[in-house]
Amino acid sequence: MIRVLLAEDQAMVRGALAALLRLESDLEVVGSVADGETAWRETQRLRPDVVVTDIEMPFLTGLELAQRIRDAALPAKVVIVTTFARPGYLRRALEAGAAG
Repeated sequence: MIRVLLAEDQAMVRGALAALLRLESDLEVVGSVADGETAWRETQRLRPDVVVTDIEMPFLTGLELAQRIRDAALPAKVVIVTTFARPGYLRRALEAGAAG
């Protein structure tokens, strides 16, 4: 079972992602949070296999979250989901440690 933590500040998007992921028999959504700082605390506490995070959130961005996870050598893979198409986001995400 792949354990997933969701971090998305928009409740509707967060709920939709959780519902979609719960349809998969090999995924378990172990947490769902609305800001980056809470995501960081929950990543340390829950030790998910994957963190699916928005790129722009209050208190800590998805890029900052990915970098903290990488710097702390936590085994979680980070996947960043965003509707923003700003130049440089992909490069910055990969440099911060995002897997996708």
